[in-house]
Amino acid sequence: MTSWVRDPAFARDQPFGPQTLPYGVVDAGDGPRVAVRLGEHALVLPSVAHDLGDLAPLVAGPSLDRLLAASRVEWSALRARLISLVTRSGTPAGAQLVPLTDVRMSLPFTVGDYVDFFSSRHHAENMGRIMRPGTEPLQPNWTHLPVGYHGRAGTVVVSGTDVERPHGQRRGKDGPHFGPSGRLDIEAEVGFVCGGPVARRVSTSSAPEHIFGVVLVNDWSARDIQGWEYVPLGPFLGKSFLTSVSAWVTPLDALAVARVKVPDVGHPRMPYLVEDSPWGLDLRLAVEWNDTVVARPMFAEMSFSCAQQLAHMTVNGASVRPGDLFASGTVSGPTQTQRGCFMELSWGGRDRIRLSDGSERTFLEDGDTVVISATAPGEDGSVVGIAPVEGTVLPAVDL
Repeated sequence: MTSWVRDPAFARDQPFGPQTLPYGVVDAGDGPRVAVRLGEHALVLPSVAHDLGDLAPLVAGPSLDRLLAASRVEWSALRARLISLVTRSGTPAGAQLVPLTDVRMSLPFTVGDYVDFFSSRHHAENMGRIMRPGTEPLQPNWTHLPVGYHGRAGTVVVSGTDVERPHGQRRGKDGPHFGPSGRLDIEAEVGFVCGGPVARRVSTSSAPEHIFGVVLVNDWSARDIQGWEYVPLGPFLGKSFLTSVSAWVTPLDALAVARVKVPDVGHPRMPYLVEDSPWGLDLRLAVEWNDTVVARPMFAEMSFSCAQQLAHMTVNGASVRPGDLFASGTVSGPTQTQRGCFMELSWGGRDRIRLSDGSERTFLEDGDTVVISATAPGEDGSVVGIAPVEGTVLPAVDL
């Protein structure tokens, strides 16, 4: 490939080559501006407004909000124009290409509503066996609908934000206790950023008109707080203290080759969950704990697709709007090395996980850092990257 971009990481065999082109918001000292990632550089899009023509206003603001409010036709047209722009040999006039080491990343869009699902059968069965031993691991509704709950949009943060250990009530032998969580955990998830016109009752076939792109999500979870509070209404303080997302949003268009069928759930889907084309995704995740890869979950194992999740989320008349975010739920596979949370990896704290420095863990300790990354197959054997999500645990504050 001949390109004016002189960056070895901007290549088709690298995750952030011209086949990916994720959008983010960077600040190189002159305020937040929309950019597209080219390898280990960011192309500030207002600097090439002339080349973007009538599409330039979509990326002229300090966030992706204007772009999310556009249509899929406009999203695809902008992507095509950017591919042409970054793969030509001549440098565009005024182009501002900045090393990622020289910019500060912001949350790329204003989060509207946030919904988290529970769509990995392996994760659901493992958690059922850990938290409800001796009972049927799956609840009767699980294979019939994508189980989910409404999260807290105000505590969604950009990758790199530190994670303060939360306080809450925990179960004790002599009754509940209050204090910092001792079982802080992660959940490796895939998130879907919504856009397009406000809509209700979105069908699986029209879901792509309302899904702009993909991020990685770390649904930080305080398992001891969650275990005491979640009956009968589900997650609350054990989840709402922080949710981290990637700083770059990979367009859904970049994942056309990665589409796969979701696994069979053992019975026919209800009509509103039937897909006329597959929207499962072949994403390969990696979970690093203090620089040690401890799990490699496979997103293709998820039992419900993003199209099915969005269809279910809106089938009762609830609306979807630009900036809404929904997450897949923990991505886990059939083997121990594919488990997407430490609750599963340690089997509820029973088994210790050895890291490359010789230390052992069951749950997160203060100072620990977790990085979740992912790739997908792209056109002509290329690799599509989903930007990583990272966070480091800080001690609980004194109350």
